[in-house]
Amino acid sequence: MRAFTFASARTVEDALDALADGGPGPKRFIAGGTNLIDLMKEDVARPAALVDINRVGLDEIRPTEAGGLLLGALARNAATARHPEVRRRYPLVSAAILAGASPQIRNMATNGGNLLQRTRCHYFYDVGTPCNKREPGEGCSAIEGLARQHAILGASEHCIATHPSDLCVALAALGAVVHVRSAAGQRLIPFEQFHRLPGDEPQRDTTLGEDELITAIELPPSDGYAAHSTYLKVRERASYAFALVSVAAALDLDEDGAVRGARLALGGVAHKPWRVPEAEEALVGARPTPAAFEAAAETALAGAQSRGDNAFKIPLAHRAVVRALGMALDGVPANTGLLGLPFFAGEPFEGTPLDRMDTEEQP
Repeated sequence: MRAFTFASARTVEDALDALADGGPGPKRFIAGGTNLIDLMKEDVARPAALVDINRVGLDEIRPTEAGGLLLGALARNAATARHPEVRRRYPLVSAAILAGASPQIRNMATNGGNLLQRTRCHYFYDVGTPCNKREPGEGCSAIEGLARQHAILGASEHCIATHPSDLCVALAALGAVVHVRSAAGQRLIPFEQFHRLPGDEPQRDTTLGEDELITAIELPPSDGYAAHSTYLKVRERASYAFALVSVAAALDLDEDGAVRGARLALGGVAHKPWRVPEAEEALVGARPTPAAFEAAAETALAGAQSRGDNAFKIPLAHRAVVRALGMALDGVPANTGLLGLPFFAGEPFEGTPLDRMDTEEQP
């Protein structure tokens, strides 16, 4: 790990001032540090200055005047997943958080930090291999290398890495808005505009300015989606693994059982959470049948391309979309284990899958 300066802020204004005064070289805010510290240890991230923001507040979770919910950027993932209003009105958010990492990391990681996670591409972490995301212009080792975990949608000739967050897939599906602050004032970023596709600048993951601080994430009114939503995560082991494919799905049904509204986003398939509004629109007015779900999956995955090792992801993602929509229809909040299978055998557990996910780590 390289030398860096360190400052601790007590207000948002202090934090912004400290970042501006941090001297030459890259500067970063730090809170939970669950990804940034690893990147620094691996010599992937080399900040010249860190500004600790753990004491500036920004950890409140509260209703908004518009009828939604505001998630403080410094609220910990675990506290967010357990919050009564999140569990009641946005179970998709709780399920996505609880599908990620481990209890220890969820206790440390913040909501704002979750949005800024960097890819877990092994070439990005290996400073001995070329990587355009780490060093622009070097080349992408994954394109001709081992690409099992890599993108099937939205990739470019410069980068085929995927975004690792579970929470962000749920936030994309729900149409969240990111609140940010800088010395110039506050701005609101619709979630679909927050993360970037790689294009010819794969080193840029987001549209966040270098001088901007995430202060909150705003969830819109939940309407009728809470009762019919799910987070399906397909991974190679039952815990502490990133998604091969994940799906956040939610349905709003009318009195006759037809689809009044739909939300659908995929993770593990692109450089950002992948949401295709046309796939949602195709479900509106339809009966929630397997055929309708198949058609939505086709639309969501239109243009998918494999890179050798990850060809399996295309049919896997298709089936995951169909299954997730079926789970949402049935009101199942989350898959509960490896490849959606039940938890390994043990004592019977009373409660919902969310309760189980929140109280013990999977084997």
